[in-house]
Amino acid sequence: MAYALITGAAKGIGKAIAAELALRNYELLLIDLDNNALNTTAGDLAAEYHVNVHTLHQDLSHPDALRNVISWSSQWHDQLTVVVNNAGYGLNGAFEQLPLEDQFNIIDVNVKAQVGLSYAFIPVLRKFPKAYLLNLASTTAYQTVPYLNIYAATKAFALSFTRGLRHELRHSNISVSALSPGSTDTDFVNRARMNDATKKLADRFNMTPQSVAKIAVNGLFKGKAEIVPGFTNKLNAFLPKFFPKAFVERIAGNIYEQKEKARAPEVALTT
Repeated sequence: MAYALITGAAKGIGKAIAAELALRNYELLLIDLDNNALNTTAGDLAAEYHVNVHTLHQDLSHPDALRNVISWSSQWHDQLTVVVNNAGYGLNGAFEQLPLEDQFNIIDVNVKAQVGLSYAFIPVLRKFPKAYLLNLASTTAYQTVPYLNIYAATKAFALSFTRGLRHELRHSNISVSALSPGSTDTDFVNRARMNDATKKLADRFNMTPQSVAKIAVNGLFKGKAEIVPGFTNKLNAFLPKFFPKAFVERIAGNIYEQKEKARAPEVALTT
C-alpha cells in the first residue's frame, strides 16, 4: 500500500486533496492545527473510502514542528510516495497595523515549514520508482498584493522555490509541482475579516475545494510544473505580467484595503 502525507488537511483544499488521494486508494497521513476538525475529517475519509487514516495535531509554526512531523511519520516512510505541503494562512490588513509576531508566524508556516518538510521528505521520496511533491502557492504569487502583503510574498516564494526544486530534481524519480488556486469556497474571507465588497467579489469567482483538489491531483500525477485551477484563475495568474506593476498593485490594493474602522485582525486560513 502507498501513503500520502497532507498538511493543513482538516478542512478546505487540504481535506479535498486527501479525499481525492483516498479515492485513488492512498492511505493517509493528515496533519493540522485544528484537532477537532482533523479527527472528524479522518473519521469521514476512513468511513467513505475504506483507507487507513492517521493524524497528527501540530502547529507548523512551532520550533519543534519539523522534528515532530518526521518522528511521527517515520513508521510509514517505507510506503510514503506523495507529500502535499498544503498548510498556509494569511492576514488581511496594512503591514504596519498587523502584529509582527503574527506576520512572522505566516512566514513560519507558509515558507519555513514548506521548505523544511520538502528537505526532510526528499530522501524518503527518493526510495521509490515514482514519487510526488506538491507545494501550495497561490494566484497571489504572480503579483504584489497590498494588504495581503506578507501572504502574497510567501506565495511568490513558494512558487519560485518549487520551480527551482523541480529543476534540480528533474532527473530524479520525484515529480515536483506547485498548486496555485485562486478564490476558493473556504472560510478564508470570513476568517480574514475582509469587507463585504471583497466577499461579494470572491463569491463571483469561487471554485469549490473539491474541484480545485481534483485538478490539483490530476495535474500532480501528470507531472505538471504549475497547476492553476480554472480559466479565470489562469487569467489572474498570467495577465498581470502584461501591465505596469503600479497599475496591478493599485487594483489589488483597492480590493483588499480595509477602509472600515480599524479593528483587530484575525487569522485567515487558506485550507
